[in-house]
Amino acid sequence: MKKLLVIFLISFVLLIGGVNSVQGTPCNSCDGTPCDTGESCIEGVCQNPDQVVFCSPLVHKTFGELIDAIVNFIFTIALVLAPLMAIVGAFYIMSAGGDPKKVGAGKSIIIYTLIGFAIILFAKGLISMIESVIGVKIGG
Repeated sequence: MKKLLVIFLISFVLLIGGVNSVQGTPCNSCDGTPCDTGESCIEGVCQNPDQVVFCSPLVHKTFGELIDAIVNFIFTIALVLAPLMAIVGAFYIMSAGGDPKKVGAGKSIIIYTLIGFAIILFAKGLISMIESVIGVKIGG
């Protein structure tokens, strides 16, 4: 435990020491446009070669677009996982061999999968319904 704490503290000190050299400016693309003075085109981004540049990985311009993208991602994952989990539950039931615990586990997997999928469908539909009633686009 002490070794872990010492490693954590050393890492934290090194991280704080390195933060001073990090540039916190937005990334400007240098595809065909000249960079500012003192900057050069490195990996398609205008940056000072003496500083580290972190570009924002977010491609969404507004908070609503970000939330909409997260909801769509979760919805897509649910569309993929729900049938797979139903198949897993059916496999539990088919391979139970008369064991009531395995049959119960299979049934509960299928039931909880259907409940979770219904909640996700309802949430997606509720967002669309609120947007149409209010007349305001919540997402992107």
